[in-house]
Amino acid sequence: MEADELRAVQQPLKDRYRAEPTAALITLVADAVLGDGVTCSVATGQALVEAGLHPATGGDGLSACSGDMLLQALVACSGVTMRAVATSLGLSVEGSVHAEGDLDFRGTLAVDRETPVGFQAIRLTFDLVTDATQEQVATLLRLTERYCVVYQTLASPPTLSVARH
Repeated sequence: MEADELRAVQQPLKDRYRAEPTAALITLVADAVLGDGVTCSVATGQALVEAGLHPATGGDGLSACSGDMLLQALVACSGVTMRAVATSLGLSVEGSVHAEGDLDFRGTLAVDRETPVGFQAIRLTFDLVTDATQEQVATLLRLTERYCVVYQTLASPPTLSVARH
């Protein structure tokens, strides 16, 4: 997609959201069905993914780990965001996105109450092939970080709630 094509697609949306701010507020939904054993089937829109325990918590490794899925969402969102930003800036960028996160499973297994549950650190790296200058790449990375929904959600967590219907 070229910059003009992206602008042509996004400009009417931007205009609408400026005129009607409430139109920009969308609620995304994810659903899952509790499965056999310790699994949960997640509808991704493209496929049904069976999530289960990570082997470090007793899983058999045959099901997707939700921690891996979180990192996959981060690389997907940051990769798409980078492509959109590069397109807008007129930059040619190829390459890959990599995320890794550190977990101490003593927390989630209740082995040590002082150990946090969840990722303690996440590192996102880009291996880029581009003819862009260092300054352009710095701008690309800064804007990717700023506009990536998953990155920003992890950096500034939203209010969470749990309920039973």
